[in-house]
Parts: sequence; structure tokens; C-alpha cells
Amino acid sequence: MTTPNFSIDLSGQTAIVTGASAGLGLRFAKVLAACGSKVACTARRKDKLDALVSEIEADGGVAQAFALDVRDAQQLKAIIPSVTDALGQPNILVNNAGIVDAEHATRMSQELIDDVLDTNLRSVFTLSNEFARPLIAEKSPGRIVNIASIAATNYGGNGAALYSITKAGVVRVTEALAVEWSRFHINVNGIAPGLFQTDMSDGMVERSGEFYKQFPRGRIAQPEQMDSTLLFLVSPSSDAVTGTVVKIDDGQSPR
Repeated sequence: MTTPNFSIDLSGQTAIVTGASAGLGLRFAKVLAACGSKVACTARRKDKLDALVSEIEADGGVAQAFALDVRDAQQLKAIIPSVTDALGQPNILVNNAGIVDAEHATRMSQELIDDVLDTNLRSVFTLSNEFARPLIAEKSPGRIVNIASIAATNYGGNGAALYSITKAGVVRVTEALAVEWSRFHINVNGIAPGLFQTDMSDGMVERSGEFYKQFPRGRIAQPEQMDSTLLFLVSPSSDAVTGTVVKIDDGQSPR
């Protein structure tokens, strides 16, 4: 009998997750740690990261908190050496940090425009480069998973235009870097989520009511429904998969 080429054992790996203090990033950090990876949990809110690290350690995992503002290029350049010193050379990167603008384009302040561009797009490109550079020098493989959004390909015109634009940019960063780094065995893939239950979605329901009842399945997706896709993309099982963005939206959006 042929043994399936499938494993989610991440023992010996070191992962970085941005935006790990809440929402999907928090779930990603827990899942990676549960599968054996050491996890560098990064976000601006260090207090919440400390609580996450304590929870991971209580479950037998290895993690450390690192304060990181992804809008700051110098912090992006410094985080890889810091993580390497503490946990070993990272070979998994989950670019999860992001913000929603929820504004019509002409109503956005320049400060908000800069924040959305820097957080959602520039940080993904910059941190991916900082992550890849030492791996290329050492001829070591790596895995990058960029968190885009279903909004990258579907915008209804009701606000958050720049969010949609930046997430479309994340998709293209994923595809372009996958091609450039294929010869170095650094796989670059992405996930484009629909609406999942997070603090952000809870706030949307508070403001707008149970709008999700209009979805074909009448529900908001749960973060754990993304576990298998994340683990596939960071594990040896996806060795030949690069430049791919997987849509996970529970059938919420048109194609």
C-alpha cells in the first residue's frame, strides 16, 4: 500500500505569526504550536501576546512574544534576527497582520491611507524579504503564507475600497515572490478568507445586525475551519505547491 505524502508534524520548525494578539492570528499561533513548531507571536499589543504565550506553554508548546508594529520598516528588519536569537532561524512566516478601513475612498484621511497601505501590503513584501534573505544565503527551504481576503477579488462599492486594493496586492505579492523564490525552495502561498468569527466580525454584527443570515449557509465561518489549509501550506505535504491562493469563505461570496 502506498503511504500518503501527508504530515502536519512541524517539530524542529520555527514560525513567525504577525497580528497574533487576536482573531485569526491568535488561532494560527496556537495551531502551529500544537503541531510542534516553536512560534514567535508578534503584534503591537504585547500584553495580549504574553497571555497567548502562557496559554501555548500551558499546553506544552514553545512560544515567545515579540512586540512588532508592521508599519515600521526598521522593526520589520530587526524582527528576524531577534527571533533567530531566541528560537532559531524561522522557516515559516504567516503574514497575517491587517486592518480594515471601512471608508469610501474619497473620505479617507492621508493618515488612514498610509496605515492601510503600510499594514496590509508594504509589511507583507518587506517582511517576506527579510525572512527569505537568510534562508537563501543558507540554502534552506521555507514556507510563507500570506493572509489576503475574499475582498481581493470581490468589492461591492460600499466602503473599504483600499482594503480590497491592498488585499489584491497581497495576492500578487504571493504569486510574484513564489516565482522568484521557487529555485530557492521557498514556497509562497496565500489564504483568502471570507468572514470568520473574530473581534472584527463581532463588531460588524453589533453595528449591522445579523447580516450573515443572508449568506447561503446563514452563518459566519469559524477560525478552526481554516486549520487544515494553514497546516497543509506550511507542512512538507505542500512541497510542490507555490504561488497558490486558497479561497476559504464558506460560500459567502460570488465568484
